Amino acid sequence: MSPKRTYYGFTTPQQRKLLFEIWQTTGSIEEACRQVRVSQRLFYYWKPRFEQHGFEGLETFGSRVAHHLNYKDAAISKRVIEMKRANPDWGKARIAQEMAKANNWVAVVCPNTVRRILETASLWPEDAGLKKNGPKRSQNG
Repeated sequence: MSPKRTYYGFTTPQQRKLLFEIWQTTGSIEEACRQVRVSQRLFYYWKPRFEQHGFEGLETFGSRVAHHLNYKDAAISKRVIEMKRANPDWGKARIAQEMAKANNWVAVVCPNTVRRILETASLWPEDAGLKKNGPKRSQNG
């Protein structure tokens, strides 16, 4: 059984400022984190920003929204759609493998992204999500 970890919530600008003030005074990361009640991982997360911008850099917290949305290049989407139209019996894995093959076996797109692209283009069969056993039977019959 793993040891229980302490949960540290989001910090305030005042906590972050206090953390680096104590660190500058004592020179001890461990002591500063203990007094402010934050993890050392958090200290190292904020340290580059502190070194670059000083205490002003600790004021604003970066956005928690994903910075990289998993949208593929239009050329990749176009190629996936072309491959599906040219080879309707190919599935998502085969299309992903063929694209990697054309790129010297370096993966260009994963199979689930191929499926997502094909769903967006209405080229993915709607019944593909059903189990192999077929549709559920009614209880009455």
